[in-house]
Amino acid sequence: MPDSAAAARDAAEEASALSHPAVAPDASAAYGTHPDQVIDFYAPRDGRGDQRDQGLVPLVVVLHGGAWRAPYDRQHVTPFADFLARHGFAVANVEYRRGGEGTAAGRWPDTFDDIAAALDALPELARTALPAADPRRTVVTGHSAGGHLALWAAARHVLPKESPWRLSSPPQLRGVVALAPIADLGRAAELSVCGDAVLELLDGAEGLKERAPYADPAVLLPTGIATAVVQGRDDTVVPQAVAEAYVDAAAKAGETVGFTLLEDVGHFPLIDPVADACAVVAEEIAQLAW
Repeated sequence: MPDSAAAARDAAEEASALSHPAVAPDASAAYGTHPDQVIDFYAPRDGRGDQRDQGLVPLVVVLHGGAWRAPYDRQHVTPFADFLARHGFAVANVEYRRGGEGTAAGRWPDTFDDIAAALDALPELARTALPAADPRRTVVTGHSAGGHLALWAAARHVLPKESPWRLSSPPQLRGVVALAPIADLGRAAELSVCGDAVLELLDGAEGLKERAPYADPAVLLPTGIATAVVQGRDDTVVPQAVAEAYVDAAAKAGETVGFTLLEDVGHFPLIDPVADACAVVAEEIAQLAW
């Protein structure tokens, strides 16, 4: 596809994904004192959009993307969260601290502090805010930069021993479904993904070298947790090569990662409720959750 055609398609896909009105949650709860340390909860719904009352259902944790930058918050994935709730899941949409002034991507270590704290607090918060959720059947999904954070959250037990985020045992997850994830930070930095967002996140090339053992999912392998990656073949925002680098790293570490490549799909249809790709995502989640 010529560059101009690819750019036009990307713009149309992004416009579609971001055109849906934000969907208010059924409940919200703080997991810290900062305004961004909050989780929105969506109760499972039936075909009419009414809340279901049929026992406990799997809990899907959504980590939004946006290159870890401040302008992109959880609101743009609320239609996706609602879409999953309408597919019968209990959903937790997590906010976290992102870039500060200007365009800086993420905060070190605050962004990672928040993901760790949110996942640690989630089972107890869900029991109160979302009684239909079964924390024993939790799947984490994330899009783009959120895909990176989802993979990282599932790998905390293989972090270096001195890491403050390390878990002594694997997190209680049914699995991870990473959507067009910035899954291999080194490869993403080589490709200048999202305007060098990786280097902004980790404070330059030296920061990437020093912090990769604490931040890069492609280094934190194997996890022993069921993992699936869903990627659009025509994604020019986070190219297929980034996901492939992660899948290859997992294979070298002795771990098999499911890898679903969708034809004629770019970056945003994976979280667009009206796109066929979004239905594929829901099915990938269901295969792990149920």
